Amino acid sequence: MLARLTIALCLCGVGAKPANLDLALKDLQGKSVNLSGYKGKVILLDFWATWCPPCRKEIPGYIELYNAYKSRGLVVIGVSMDEDTPDVKNFATQMKMNYPILLGFGREDDLKPAFGDLPLPTSFVIARDGRIYARHDGLTAKEQVEREIAALL
Repeated sequence: MLARLTIALCLCGVGAKPANLDLALKDLQGKSVNLSGYKGKVILLDFWATWCPPCRKEIPGYIELYNAYKSRGLVVIGVSMDEDTPDVKNFATQMKMNYPILLGFGREDDLKPAFGDLPLPTSFVIARDGRIYARHDGLTAKEQVEREIAALL
């Protein structure tokens, strides 16, 4: 385990920015979920919307990554920027999204200072120590994200 942690720290680099995980967002059932509760895991944090074609294209790959690596400490967290929660629930059911989905609409005042501008899709790969390993704006190949995740596990 120490060897894996050392590798992750080296890959992130000394100047890697810590992710602001001190945010609580509602899940699809209206329960408040604090992102800091996931510290200690490798996090794939994905900002998306149901109406965003590149977002829709990425999600099946993220489901596959979650299934492949969750037993090793990966958590995928989808933050929907949709205004309509029932649409998000229907979409999540249709896509068989099996990872936590949080609601980011109306929270831009909290999200922008924490993560910067969020063109959709935007995803972050966050190391176990809470530092941002990678940021992806726009459609990103599953294989690229998988390499980053695997390096941190």
